[in-house]
Amino acid sequence: MQTISIKPSEVKKNWVLIDAQDLILGRLASIIANRLRGKHKGSYTPHVDCGDYIIVINAEKVHLTGNKLEDKKFYWHTGYAGGIKERKIGQILSGKHPERVVKKAVERMVPRGPLGRQIMSNLKVYVGPNHPHQAQNPQVLNVAELNRKNVRSI
Repeated sequence: MQTISIKPSEVKKNWVLIDAQDLILGRLASIIANRLRGKHKGSYTPHVDCGDYIIVINAEKVHLTGNKLEDKKFYWHTGYAGGIKERKIGQILSGKHPERVVKKAVERMVPRGPLGRQIMSNLKVYVGPNHPHQAQNPQVLNVAELNRKNVRSI
């Protein structure tokens, strides 16, 4: 028996569409990260980008459990002395670029380095139900049906 290691030229990538409306952010991010990495395929190779292209729509409508909207903070540094800044995740979701919350959650679940950056270029996140990738005929992945805990019932 041999372990098969596929080459980048042998990778077959699919386009997958995910509607993020009413989904829990962390559960959604882990599903997206596994699909981007290619771990759902039988031909998974750790050092090759063998995952799918993922399109996420309605990114502003994700939910968080508990008090994370008020408690969870994103930090960054400006590069100047004393330049640490923070913003609550609720402020980001109600702000100008709410899709960054989904991107950042997935980014922290893929490996760092050149492979991780290449994998993250396969993720397309959009606010609202429209996206410019209709020509790729994406398959719809219903994350809500995978597990009942993936959906926030109000």
